[in-house]
Amino acid sequence: MKIVIIGGTGLIGSKTTERLRAKGHEVIAASPNTGINTITGEGLAEALIGAEVVLDLANSPSFEDGAVLEFFETSGRNLLAAERTAGVKHHVALSVVGTERLQESGYFRAKLVQEKLIKDAGIPYTIVHSTQFMEFLAGIAQSSMVGGKVHLSPAFVQPIASDDVADAMADVALAAPVNGVVEIAGPERFHLHELVARYLQATADGREVVPDPEARYFGARLDDGSLVSDANPRLGAIDFDTWFATAPRK
Repeated sequence: MKIVIIGGTGLIGSKTTERLRAKGHEVIAASPNTGINTITGEGLAEALIGAEVVLDLANSPSFEDGAVLEFFETSGRNLLAAERTAGVKHHVALSVVGTERLQESGYFRAKLVQEKLIKDAGIPYTIVHSTQFMEFLAGIAQSSMVGGKVHLSPAFVQPIASDDVADAMADVALAAPVNGVVEIAGPERFHLHELVARYLQATADGREVVPDPEARYFGARLDDGSLVSDANPRLGAIDFDTWFATAPRK
């Protein structure tokens, strides 16, 4: 079948594209770089002609509150309207475990708006809630710098490797819509500050990590249940040590 992946050239999009093409499907890896833009609408209608499934894996280029809300509102409305016109049978979107619990954060408020647009669109859908990607650990550390140290909550996190996310997204794309949320998570739980400290030590990064219950995670205060799933998630197969041993180094 024909499948369009919005954000198809990104980290998860490119891996999901590979998996679905390997199964014999026609996959359009859509992004502004390939002439398909959900913000301006450029190339969108043409790309969706004959598509049965659309995966929305795009992310906002800015995490500033106003910009991220504008991105997900505009992109979501344009994409869903084009899908209705094209007769798309399954809309799949990637979101984040804990989105509804993290509404202090402008980013997660915008993701919840995106999810509501999907639920109200009248198109059969599946929303995949994922825990944090292992590939984002360096970025989490950088965003948590205070006075030269990394301040992070001791709340639990259950990181997942991008390869496991792509496996799940490909499977969901080929399954029937659930008209609800499914959750995916990594196989191990850690305290967030301990995991980032372990990552920094393994990469010979000498920054000190400070456990700080008041530290904000992209604007939101965390508790032990904020970032993990207790909803019988699909668990990835790749643990931290396995991921780190094969992860590309910058």
